[in-house]
Amino acid sequence: MPADPPSTESASPAPAAGPAFSPLYQQIKLLLVKSLQSGEWKPGEAIPSELELAGRFRVSQGTVRKAIDDLATENLLVRRQGKGTFVATHAEEQIQYRFLRLMPDDGPVTGMARHFLDCRRMRAPAEVARALGLKSGEPALMVRRTLWRNGQPVVLDEIWLPAHLFKGLTAERLAQYAGPMYGLFETEFGVRMIRAEEKIRAVAADEATAELLQVPPGSPLLSVERLSHTYGDKPVELRRGLYNTTSHYYRNELS
Repeated sequence: MPADPPSTESASPAPAAGPAFSPLYQQIKLLLVKSLQSGEWKPGEAIPSELELAGRFRVSQGTVRKAIDDLATENLLVRRQGKGTFVATHAEEQIQYRFLRLMPDDGPVTGMARHFLDCRRMRAPAEVARALGLKSGEPALMVRRTLWRNGQPVVLDEIWLPAHLFKGLTAERLAQYAGPMYGLFETEFGVRMIRAEEKIRAVAADEATAELLQVPPGSPLLSVERLSHTYGDKPVELRRGLYNTTSHYYRNELS
């Protein structure tokens, strides 16, 4: 028996065009992502129950469950036992630091103190504009900061953001926000980081970097360039980090 098609009611977007053999749960997953992207359900809010969504899309509850399982695996949704399913937020403990992979050799894994050095609006350099999908000459925000652990600077970050998405962002605003930086982007600017890709290489510290990280010039550092994306696979942040791994290591999980 063929699977029931998704609902064509006006309140629900039509499934994205694609191969006829696309599994039904993936079509429902796309519809759920569109609702997340449009802001129908805000970060931290509960989404409708599986039964309600099954009725909305005219599919089985099992199909909805499989779509939600995928989105939970991708950290877009969070299941809470006995409470329901919620839109993930960067305030979630298990999500808060998932893009920060630098771990201490000894002691517990904790957040790091932030020291903002600069926050400027400027014309995006050509390579930054290409990475962020900006037009030539379009402005970007450049943020520089250091991250400290146990009284020692560990990371020097240079962060580039599309200026039109982060109007009003200043060094003072960044410094005053107590939560994770991505939490600020999410709650104040409506930009949620969904996934990221990284390029990693070994480099030597130049004099300016060595002074900021309190290491001798020429010291080995780990260079991590991260391009973060929001819904629709749109790039919204280019981050270039220099890591001092003297007492830290970069941890990744492969599956």
